[in-house]
Amino acid sequence: MSDLQRPRAIRSATDTPPSRLLEHDRHVTVSGRPIPLLATPADVADLDYDRDLGDPGRYPFTRGVHADLYRGKLWTMRQFAGFGTAEDTNRRYRFLLERGQTGLSVAFDLPTLMGRDADDPWSAGEVGHCGVSIGSLDDMQTLFAGIPLADVSTSMTINSPAAIIWAMYIAAAEAQGADVAKLRGTLQNDILKEFIAQKEFIFPPEPSLKLVTDTIAFGARHLPQFNTVSISGYHIREAGSTAVQELAFTLADGFAYVDAALAAGLAIDDFAPRLSFFFNSHLDLFEEVAKFRAARRIWARHMRERYHAKNPRSWLLRFHTQTAGCSLTAQQPHLNIVRTAYEALAGVLGGTQSLHTNSMDEALALPSEEAVEIALRTQQILALEIGVADTVDPLAGSYYVESMTSRLEAEAEAYFARIAELGGVVAALQEGFFQREIADAAHWYQMALERKQRIVVGVNEFVNAGERQAIPLLRIDPEVARSQVRKLADLRSRRDNLAVQSALAAVAQAARDGDNLMPPFIAAVKVHATLGEIVGTLKTIYGEYIEPIVI
Repeated sequence: MSDLQRPRAIRSATDTPPSRLLEHDRHVTVSGRPIPLLATPADVADLDYDRDLGDPGRYPFTRGVHADLYRGKLWTMRQFAGFGTAEDTNRRYRFLLERGQTGLSVAFDLPTLMGRDADDPWSAGEVGHCGVSIGSLDDMQTLFAGIPLADVSTSMTINSPAAIIWAMYIAAAEAQGADVAKLRGTLQNDILKEFIAQKEFIFPPEPSLKLVTDTIAFGARHLPQFNTVSISGYHIREAGSTAVQELAFTLADGFAYVDAALAAGLAIDDFAPRLSFFFNSHLDLFEEVAKFRAARRIWARHMRERYHAKNPRSWLLRFHTQTAGCSLTAQQPHLNIVRTAYEALAGVLGGTQSLHTNSMDEALALPSEEAVEIALRTQQILALEIGVADTVDPLAGSYYVESMTSRLEAEAEAYFARIAELGGVVAALQEGFFQREIADAAHWYQMALERKQRIVVGVNEFVNAGERQAIPLLRIDPEVARSQVRKLADLRSRRDNLAVQSALAAVAQAARDGDNLMPPFIAAVKVHATLGEIVGTLKTIYGEYIEPIVI
């Protein structure tokens, strides 16, 4: 493969001597990085153990954030779950908890992600399809009925309206009698990666970032055990980025949130320990392990040396991992079980704190109960049967892994410099920098597939001509949407609508004044203002964002 066929980031960063490479089209990583035929001590000649690695649980945490890692506590096993109504998803949660899942992870449908109620005309055809439909505090209470929120860690994958959904969760926990200060979980709440990759934004970048800092400040004050932001590379990778782009763009977003919180008057050690991360685990095992190790080292160094954090917990990069959805195939879907197992192995070897394994049918539909149980059992086998959890960072000292870890760190730092030259993350995304970089990488990867320079079994090689493997799929009943619309109509008929209007006016005033919006959000959801009504109120203050055309 010629250099001109590789993504720009790979061309500019590749400096391994040609004599060390086996120049064959297929001997590159998933990201297009040339793979040496043989790694030797020369590749790690500059590596200093204390400076660059350190023991597990010690700065710079390259080898892990805990000294005993999984011997002390296994990673949290989460399965991303949500579909149909709150009742439907509640049943799925109970199913998973009964089978050994150790944390909940909420998937919301597209209308909820976009801050629209089920009866909004723009919601037609999408209610309950890619996740659970949540429009009010009633829905949130139903979602967790019979599940004590004081006793479970809950992750919520929501971004633009994250603060409002979190307000509903807090109100639901209070209604159960839970001590809010003891609630545990993670709010994704990463709006910057929405502008970069996933595109589920509502408001312009500046007020969107303000909402994130409001949750950080409120969490630091009132929910000290809750991770108020999960800075997410997962969706950047799913959009087609390389491993180094995922690493660099994710950490750059993290630094932007730190800068915003500091500008809002927060002290670094008051909020940094509750920042968490969310990474993709793709097919190239060694590149992924190196990515996770490099991420920890970069974050620790920047937090200590750049931001002068004093609390060692502020230096820790803790992260959730999800196996790569974009690696799953509709063809021969049973093979996805194998792909997912290897990707999960990379996450564990890389020292993740939490793991989601994709189900074999996710290229076709939301997971069925059979598929999600196999995905969960995959984690349990990994944890308990093959010995990978018994020792910390077993790949440390590998010439190949250590040299790749250092190379990824250097390439990420080069990206940080480019982003700084553009004026920071917000300026770079408005200029289209991230979008073009990812588009270039995605185009390179697609061309590699079409030329069979990269093989995907069952797709461009080893194809079973004319054969369709039928597997049971989860179907969403159209009655779900009708049911949600009826619930909203009933809610509006029995609530105190004057109280709702007063609460929405308080939200608008707080937005105008620049106050922290979490208290008025909680007050609004408690009088049963809907998600769409609160978002609609904010739109009158903040407006809606229209992305510029990027070519």
